[in-house]
Amino acid sequence: MTSHAAIGVRRQSPAMRPIHVYFALLPHSLVLDWAGPAEALRIANQLLIGSGQPARFVLHFSSPTPQSETSVGAMLTGLEPLPDSLPEPAWVVLVGLPGQRIDVDTAQTRALLHWLRGLRLAVGQLELVTVCAGAVLAAHAGLLTGRRATTHHQHLSELSQVDPRCDVAANRVFVADGPVHSSAGVTTGIDLLLHRISETCGPALAAQVAQAMVVALRRGPDDPEFSPFLHHRNHMHPALHRVQDAIGQQPQAPWNVPAMAGVAHTSPRHLTRLFLEHAGIAPLQYLRRIRLATAEAALQSGHNVTQAAELAGFSSDTQLRRAWHQFGRSGTPSQQGSAARTH
Repeated sequence: MTSHAAIGVRRQSPAMRPIHVYFALLPHSLVLDWAGPAEALRIANQLLIGSGQPARFVLHFSSPTPQSETSVGAMLTGLEPLPDSLPEPAWVVLVGLPGQRIDVDTAQTRALLHWLRGLRLAVGQLELVTVCAGAVLAAHAGLLTGRRATTHHQHLSELSQVDPRCDVAANRVFVADGPVHSSAGVTTGIDLLLHRISETCGPALAAQVAQAMVVALRRGPDDPEFSPFLHHRNHMHPALHRVQDAIGQQPQAPWNVPAMAGVAHTSPRHLTRLFLEHAGIAPLQYLRRIRLATAEAALQSGHNVTQAAELAGFSSDTQLRRAWHQFGRSGTPSQQGSAARTH
């Protein structure tokens, strides 16, 4: 077990480094709180490998003890010890436990809290993810002081009591505040991990993971609307999903209907019929929607209009502005980019 000194971080090479995700599990940890998010990360890796890219997430299941009983009685064995040092970047995931309040007076919980107090959180280096009452554990360790966070509705008052200096947000699916990401509980942990996959690997991959898990994909912590990458995908036609996946992965590619038909292994005319019948939209109209969503994401992340247009596959700033107004976006792309850069 480590001392209270900051837990070391092993530095690795820069961009696109694998992210080590440590699920810190106590006895009786709620299975859905960690299994759902872990599956989302596994599927993301599988999709990345399938597209010829390296896996991005390395999963670890750690505990103060090498084996532990889950909330449903199944036993977990071969759990890793809580590490003395963490690679960079790394996420630590804390999950909920059964009961109205979190019991911190057990040997295992005390050991976990001791380890958590040694963490030094920093954006892009060491980040915290909590699911359900995992936020209460984080609060007991002092990791939420001065932060905004949420938890399961049954634990909101408890979270406020444990750390009065935590800004507790009610009625939120999840909340992001710097290196701390908290979710309300159970299935919202999947929502949060989809959001984190979108941030680290792009919205197209997150949409594919959501599609594979048959769950709704939310834009972000304050927006309950569906992601534009899932619009027009409420169908079961595999050829159309192949085309939509390909467009989502590379919206900047020189797409036209014949190129899409090649992915679907059908004729251009038949592909158009399939799009209209199953997706309710024409293929080029769908392409423009995906490109617009990609451009919006680029603008929100600080790119200028020219850069956003290029990243999304628009031939010019003018074409982006035309699509912007065609689909009823408010203001202009320049205004959205300026607003993002001032925050």
